[in-house]
Order: sequence, then C-alpha cells, then structure tokens
Amino acid sequence: MDTIFAVATTRGKSGVAVIRISGPDAFETLARVTGKPIPEPRVATLRWITDPRDGGRLDNALVIVFSAPHSFTGENVVEIQTHGGLAVVSSVMDALATCPGCRVAEAGEFTRRALMNDRVDLAQVEGLADLINAETKAQQQQALRVFDGVLSDRVANWRQKLLHAMALLEATIDFVDEEVPVDVSDDVVASLRDVLAEMERELLGAGAAQRLSEGFEVAIVGAPNTGKSTLLNRLAGRDAAIVSDIAGTTRDVVEVRMDLDGLPVTFLDTAGIRQTEDKIENVGVDLARRRAKRADIRVFLAEDEAALRAIGLDVLEGDLVLTPKSDEGGDRGISGLTGAGVDALLRHVGGHLGTLSDGASSLTRERHKRAVELGKAELLTALNMLADETSDQELIAERLSIGVHHLGVLVGSLDTEDVLGAIFANFCIGK
Repeated sequence: MDTIFAVATTRGKSGVAVIRISGPDAFETLARVTGKPIPEPRVATLRWITDPRDGGRLDNALVIVFSAPHSFTGENVVEIQTHGGLAVVSSVMDALATCPGCRVAEAGEFTRRALMNDRVDLAQVEGLADLINAETKAQQQQALRVFDGVLSDRVANWRQKLLHAMALLEATIDFVDEEVPVDVSDDVVASLRDVLAEMERELLGAGAAQRLSEGFEVAIVGAPNTGKSTLLNRLAGRDAAIVSDIAGTTRDVVEVRMDLDGLPVTFLDTAGIRQTEDKIENVGVDLARRRAKRADIRVFLAEDEAALRAIGLDVLEGDLVLTPKSDEGGDRGISGLTGAGVDALLRHVGGHLGTLSDGASSLTRERHKRAVELGKAELLTALNMLADETSDQELIAERLSIGVHHLGVLVGSLDTEDVLGAIFANFCIGK
C-alpha cells in the first residue's frame, strides 16, 4: 500500500494543526523530513520539520509515532503537531508530497484502512462518522456507544449463539457416527428463541435511535393567522419566518433546528391549513399535512374543537393542542408574541422526546435495522421448520446460515470458516 498523509484537524488558521501519516513508509518519511532517528513509540518529541529538497526549516513541531498494529489504522502511523498557520501547514504538506511512496489521502481513507486491518468494523466506522457529526449531547453519547462497539458486541453474541446452533445441526448431519447429541432440536430452539427475543428488543428501539441520530421533528400546525410563525420566531430567538396578517403568507415549511435538553429537535412552521382556490397555497397545505404526519410531535394551534377538526389530522400521544395568541398561557394557552406558555411547551416536548430516546437501541441506521429484520426472518423460518418433524435439517441449517450472513453484513464481517471452527471447538470429531 501507499503511504498516505492528510491534515486531521479542521482546515483554516488555528493554534495547532495535526498532520497524520500512515503506511509502510510512514517512519521513513518522518526521518526524511526531520533528519533524525524515529523517537520512541507514543512519546511526544519536539522536532524541526524541514524541506527534504533544500533542508530549509518549516516549523518546530511535536511528533508522535505509533507502531503497527497499535495504531488507529493498524499500520505504522506518525502524527505531526505543527502550528496552525496556513503557510506552515501548506509547506509541511508540500514537503511530505516530495517523499517517495507518499501521497495525499483520499476522503475517509484512514478509517477505511482501519476497517481493512480489523481495527474497527463497519458499524464502528458508522459510529465514528456519527460522532464527528454529532451536534448534541444525546447524539454524542449514542455515537460513542456504537463506536465503542456496543452494536458490534451484541451482533457477535448473536452470531456466537447461532453458530453454536448451526454446529449442533451440522454435527448431527455430517458426523452421525461420532460422539454428538442424537436430538439437538431443544438446544437449537432455545438458542434461536433467545436471539430472536434480543433482536425484537433492538428493533423496537430502532426508530427512536434513528430519530435521535437524524433529529426529532416538532410540527406547528393550525389555520392561517394562528400565530405559528410568531411562535417559531420566539423559539428560534430570531426572525426565521415571515410574520404577516395576510392569510397564506407561509407557503413552504420553515425549519429551525435547536438543542433541547441535549436532544436534536427541529421545529417546523407549516402553511396555514384551510380550503383555498390558490393552487400554490394548496401545495403548501398538502406539504404541511405530510410533514406534520411524519413529525414526532404535533403542536396544534386551535381556538376550539371545530378549528381542530378543520385541520384534519389525528391528535396522537405526545401531541399538544393549544389555544393560540393567549397571553395568559396556563395549561393550554400560548403566545409567540409575549412568550406565555412557551416554557411549558418546551418542557413537554423535551420530556416526551426524552422518553422516546430512552428506548433507543443501538440500531442507529436504516441499514442496521434492515440487516436485523432480514436475519430475524430467516431465524423465524428455521424455528417454524424445527417444529415440523418432517423438515430437512440441512434446509434448517441453510436458513440459519443465511441469518448469520445478514448479521455479518451488519458489521462487515463474513467468515465462512466460523461454522467449522465452532464444530471443532465443541465436539471431538477430528482429534
């Protein structure tokens, strides 16, 4: 492989910039730009960085080396901590580019090498990406759990149990003359039911996990001129939406994203819902209904039951029905103009979404959910086949194998030797 390098910190002027080098010639490259022997691994050492072409000094930097496989990528890695001036970083990068076998890394290439060298699995890579993009405390904590291997460990546990069940079936099929159990169906059924129960728990919390990762949505809905845009502006602390006495001013959905008690929440100001001959406004009304249906919470601004029915949306658990333009606030009143009732609204939204996020599982992406759903379907088929005494055990084993395959796709680990290894570990058949 080539030796790659890149700036690991945010581009632009800063106090410190970190330049990372990884690959077979990482240490030789460092020696070339410092003119000194490689320091001890994991010991920060001060070195002058020089241009190999003329020996000119570029910066006095801290240098740390990490020997393979004890590095993020699993390769020899060097980190050069330079001063963060644009000219300094640019000159050091130019110097590295002159070194033989060195090239600028492609997007995500360091993490890709970590994956290839089994330093992380695919789920952890996604957790790392989510950690980098986390905007709130809750997103940070969820991403850390996935990056730390919570999902990977869970999947590994499921696969271990399924491989044990497959080993029992395979041993019965292929090694009937050896010292193996004659009837293994009870053990296999117990393993399958155990894994299926855990899968179901994860799937139940998958929706909340994905919403936590992407952000929750709270839609403000109501008829025209009920104070929706004024309320959104109050929540945003700025003029995010146009406020006017003219009905139908809001045609599109205006979004304001905020951190609410550590949760990522986007408030939506939607078009006023009413019957109108205006084709453009009707498009806005249809969009308002669609976005409101998908939202996690709907805040209905309606003066009475008739106004609420006219909106045409069901009030679900967690939704709020509030009296608009009510300066007194109280249990149901709210005013974006004076702020009355806004704190109560935020407490309700934060409390309800906090309860939802408490049930979040480690399946933070649709890909995770889909893989578990596919694996679950195969295990249910195998379980039903086991209940039928006429079922072919080879076909049952095949269903289990496909289920394990789907779980392997989840973490990016597909080892066809796993089943054979489980058999040899559990039975004295080959000696």
